[in-house]
Amino acid sequence: MRLRLVPQDTNWDFFDRYKLWLGISAFMMVVAFASFVLQGLNYGIDFRGGTTIRTDSSMPIVIADYRDSIEPLGLGDITITEVFDPNFGADKNVAMIRIQAQDGEEAVTSEVIEAVLLALREKAPDITFSSVESVGPKVSGELIQTAMIAVILAIGAVLIYIWLRFEWQFAVGAVVALVHDVLLTIGVFSELQIRFDLAIIAALLTIVGYSLNDTVVVFDRVRENLRKYKQKPLKEVMNISINETLSRTMMTSVTTLLALLALFFLGGDVIRGFVFAMIWGVIVGTYSSVFVASTILLWLGVKRDWTKPNATAGNQFANVDA
Repeated sequence: MRLRLVPQDTNWDFFDRYKLWLGISAFMMVVAFASFVLQGLNYGIDFRGGTTIRTDSSMPIVIADYRDSIEPLGLGDITITEVFDPNFGADKNVAMIRIQAQDGEEAVTSEVIEAVLLALREKAPDITFSSVESVGPKVSGELIQTAMIAVILAIGAVLIYIWLRFEWQFAVGAVVALVHDVLLTIGVFSELQIRFDLAIIAALLTIVGYSLNDTVVVFDRVRENLRKYKQKPLKEVMNISINETLSRTMMTSVTTLLALLALFFLGGDVIRGFVFAMIWGVIVGTYSSVFVASTILLWLGVKRDWTKPNATAGNQFANVDA
């Protein structure tokens, strides 16, 4: 017997309470934007500046021990990762330690570097620092600007792609859904004050691609059914399309979430922020492709060959409340 997350033949009306879904989405977007404006993001070293230290030791690296040694120094945000390389010998253990920029300092001072070295030698007596590199506030500010441009350009490219592949109504629906997903993801990071770094920007761009994929699957089926059911109202055609793709959508989302949950609980602190962003993005991306993008398309209407240009582009919700 095949595993099914949803019944094989569903006939659910996804637009029966469209005002409720749009209201929830609008409220969450307002809260997310307000949190971003009033509280801001907890920027990581990539965006605040800081110092990266490369360590060498013959002793195995225990990240928890390294962190316990450095934390009493009160240096703020610290990221520790072990570097794996097949060319390393058995007696070569390398780690990367990132320390945020200290208040009033362009980079971590030599005194702080020495204090970190002495603290780590309590756990690994032979540890040495093979390189020390700093990122100043100017460079970190440029990274913030570049990251914003990357997200905006990605969404703009999506707008053009969907417009060329479908019609402008589809493009508007897809872009509104993407803005919804990105804004809610930024909002949850602002509200929970989770560290926001370049890895989260990569997660945002991945979320844009994932959400777009779900939306395009639904829109493709809508386009096919518009040709197949030429006499049915747009609302009914879209309900049929979403029901037909629902099993695929849920299976894709749930299997992706299973992999992400495993990474979240077993992957360690280094990738936890990235994985959390992906988990949240998969959830809101699945929601938006059904309840945001499709609702916007229904509201705008879509031109069909068998109708006059504006016959279906009026108020498509006229029959929703009936």
